Amino acid sequence: MSAGEESHGVCAVSASDPLLLKNQLCFPIYACAREIIKAYHEPLSALNLTYTQYLVMMVLWEKKRKSVRALGECLYLDSGTLTPLLKKLEAKGYIARERCPEDERSVIVSLTAAGEALKESARGVPECMAAKAPLTQEEAAALYGTLYKLLHGLHGEG
Repeated sequence: MSAGEESHGVCAVSASDPLLLKNQLCFPIYACAREIIKAYHEPLSALNLTYTQYLVMMVLWEKKRKSVRALGECLYLDSGTLTPLLKKLEAKGYIARERCPEDERSVIVSLTAAGEALKESARGVPECMAAKAPLTQEEAAALYGTLYKLLHGLHGEG
């Protein structure tokens, strides 16, 4: 089998044509992200959360209160994406939004008691997802480091 041929459904990278799909680093990252989000659907639907709502909740479980701007920075989301998401979480009773007294332009997001209680129900999600990933802990740690290096580079963070 030549370097440019497919093997077991995995495309080999070939320098012959940079516009071939198999030569795009972005494609397996994109496809993997879609599959990961799809795999999260079942455990998160039991919590009545979407994947992106789950990400917001994880930040708030750790920090308890964050400005919308700081949440967006943590999650690489703009306010146009974050605002509707926060409204839905507020309607579910998991978060509260309030204007910052020092700066009326800033909105602070905080956990409610129901949002804090949801954390206990979510404790099994990471383990469930780890069981679906065909990676050792070492492989996962290396991939994590590589992906964050790429993310920070693309975002202009060094």
